[in-house]
Amino acid sequence: MALDRATFDHVCLITDVEQPGESWVEATRVWVTSPRAHACNVEYLRFSPDSPVAGPIREQPHIAYRVLDLAAAIEGHEVILGPFGVGDGFLEVAFLLVDGVVVEFMQYRDPDEKGWF
Repeated sequence: MALDRATFDHVCLITDVEQPGESWVEATRVWVTSPRAHACNVEYLRFSPDSPVAGPIREQPHIAYRVLDLAAAIEGHEVILGPFGVGDGFLEVAFLLVDGVVVEFMQYRDPDEKGWF
């Protein structure tokens, strides 16, 4: 499966170190930074000890892409988490396993969104 590089959103790295500007995501019980605040579009993800997230998402970095229709985009793929909402409707996300790589698909409420929740 080839993904459209034009829809690239960010790369996520797992950390156990508190990062400046973290936001809380209740659905997965993680702290996340805004990739918009990083020169290379890097997001940092830090799991709370009681996060229900397990497996590849918790162990590997992931690559994220914007999609216009999350339900259509995930159809036929191995979904390993989600879909779920982030930021009171700011966006919906799902995590997939694509050729052994963790990939996040993100459907923003506003497809032209430049900010962060």
